[in-house]
Amino acid sequence: MEKLSQLIQDVLKLCSTYWPVYLSGMKNTIILALIGTAFGCLIGFVCGILNTLPEDPNDSIWRRGLVKAIKVLVRVYVELFRGTPMVLQAVFIYYALPYFTDGAARFTSVWAASILVVSINTGAYMTESVRGGIISVDPGQAEGALAIGLSHVQAMLYVILPQAIRSILPQIGNNFIINLKDTSVMFMISFTDFFAAHRGVVGATYSYFPSAVIEMAGYLTMTLLSSFLLRKAEKKLEGSSSYELVAADSLTLTSGTYTYPKKEGVFDERSREFPGKE
Repeated sequence: MEKLSQLIQDVLKLCSTYWPVYLSGMKNTIILALIGTAFGCLIGFVCGILNTLPEDPNDSIWRRGLVKAIKVLVRVYVELFRGTPMVLQAVFIYYALPYFTDGAARFTSVWAASILVVSINTGAYMTESVRGGIISVDPGQAEGALAIGLSHVQAMLYVILPQAIRSILPQIGNNFIINLKDTSVMFMISFTDFFAAHRGVVGATYSYFPSAVIEMAGYLTMTLLSSFLLRKAEKKLEGSSSYELVAADSLTLTSGTYTYPKKEGVFDERSREFPGKE
């Protein structure tokens, strides 16, 4: 108990003295994770659509070759950035430019480099999630869209993706939570995120474990809050538990307004005109 009491005192002392440093690091972490996830989702959606381009045997050899080359490039991108740690990607991207140009060209903003690293890393994972969401939609939807004259991209944007987004959303949230934690590796390129704030406080006080406790509590708070908000968004997409169906033809037996009181069974519908037994 004495050690626990001492730990609490040390944590409170650090919080009272260095709370602006910790809050600034948390703010930078959240902003980087949000922007990186947003751009990564955009990259993932574009690459996911390109990865599902149809290969029609009736097309010219040049078109088929172009489609094949695009798919190969997307596959190389996905495998490269999914198969290497983000910390090494940050080091290579940030230091490769001045290395190959003898210092003539370099990133002038560590924010730009960090956003680029997180975005392309997230995009690699989102590409496969988007592809999985697309192929989970009934193929008849795509065939119907193409039959009425829509192009492949139009069919994806207006027919397939609106249906696939429901199954993709949990993975988007999962990538955001992962990015909240994985941005800690950006200290390798001097980005001042939450983990860099912890390292700065430790360097000034040599109180590693009390600062690590604050760090763990901060990351846990951010991830739990994000999970709560994402579950709220998923429930919002599910819609209301009650709805009304109105038949347009007044001569049909099913005409009238129906209310679904609660989700107790698949066929649990109740008619206002024919209430039956309560």
